[in-house]
Amino acid sequence: MSILSGHNLAKYYGAQDVFRGINVSLARGDKAALVGPNGMGKTTLLRILLQLEEPTEGSVTTARGLRIGYLPQHPELISTHTVYDEMLTVFDDLRHQQANLLLLAEQMGDSSDPEAAMERYAAAEQRFELDGGYAYEARIRRVLGGLGFREDMYDWPIAVLSGGQVTRALLARLLLQEPELLVLDEPTNYLDLAALEWLEAYLQALPQSLLVVSHDRRFLDRVVTRIWELDEGRLDVYRGNYSHYTRQRQERRETQRREYEEQQEQIARTEEFIRRYKAGQRSREAAGREKRLARVERVAAPEAERRMRLRLNTNLRSGDRVLISEQGVEVGYRTRPEADSSGEKPHVLFRSGPLLVERGQCVALLGPNGSGKTTFLRTLLGETELLGGDLRLGASVKIGYLSQTQHELDPEFTVLQRVMDAGHF
Repeated sequence: MSILSGHNLAKYYGAQDVFRGINVSLARGDKAALVGPNGMGKTTLLRILLQLEEPTEGSVTTARGLRIGYLPQHPELISTHTVYDEMLTVFDDLRHQQANLLLLAEQMGDSSDPEAAMERYAAAEQRFELDGGYAYEARIRRVLGGLGFREDMYDWPIAVLSGGQVTRALLARLLLQEPELLVLDEPTNYLDLAALEWLEAYLQALPQSLLVVSHDRRFLDRVVTRIWELDEGRLDVYRGNYSHYTRQRQERRETQRREYEEQQEQIARTEEFIRRYKAGQRSREAAGREKRLARVERVAAPEAERRMRLRLNTNLRSGDRVLISEQGVEVGYRTRPEADSSGEKPHVLFRSGPLLVERGQCVALLGPNGSGKTTFLRTLLGETELLGGDLRLGASVKIGYLSQTQHELDPEFTVLQRVMDAGHF
């Protein structure tokens, strides 16, 4: 049974077609991923299916009373609550039942009809238990812990959270709400490996429907059972996870290539026949073939696979040792710039042994959220003080840095202007 359907959907911005002729449906219990290159309109299609944006053409239908939970790619949460109190808002009805139970318990001692009071209490308690009243706080702790919130963070005000922490808090609240359809736009961006594995397991066991946008192939392999591919304005549906999708897509393209080549050969033979006999004794036959050829539905030429071809050249060769720490590093921050002179101890995030990165190596820096990965990069750039040890760059090493928030990009520049500025053109 379909709970969400899009019928002949199209979206234009002026003369630009984003997509057209989209027909898609999601059944109860389906777990689908919307994939495709950036800029093809995945988020736009999501918003149209959620009826947050109007299509240029077409319509959307949903099951009556469908409860939808949506995590946008760049969410905002304006709240005066703490992290834990924000989660409690999901269970306002249970908390009201809990307060009513306490009131009924008090009334039992003062009631002139204790048997009737006890029956009212028993009925209320049974409903409270069936609704999950004795488990909701454990659920909150399980979900918050799974998404990387330590217990000491439960009392943090929402207002002081970073953008990534806000995203995780909103995701936690959505999971606790248990909507019939969960829609997630890039949910893995701010998750460390432990939180990502927890979310994968949680979504695998989820009985409700799921629609997700993600570029994380491993995540999609483990979670979804359908792939919606949006590319060049059209949408194709594939059964299975991401690995099945890539195989099926390759098979489809190979079939399309063969059909296209065979048709082109047939067209070429027909055109040659028409050219040779159009003015001769077989002109009537040639004219008939020409009419039939005009009515033939042409097989589209298969599109070439998109592959990035990137050459990074430099006129200056660095030394063989690119990054060196002979004593190891002590990475963290001081709560106040004058903390060193005041005797206040700095906040150390981690310590390491000797470090060495050699020219040509590719190194991944892994660790839980809050463990100091970004602080280490900022220390390497000289933006944050090294608390202990030593850290230096090798000879002729020049750093290129893309931060998590891309704060180094001027929003007033176009993409072309920024690239030309960086290349000194």
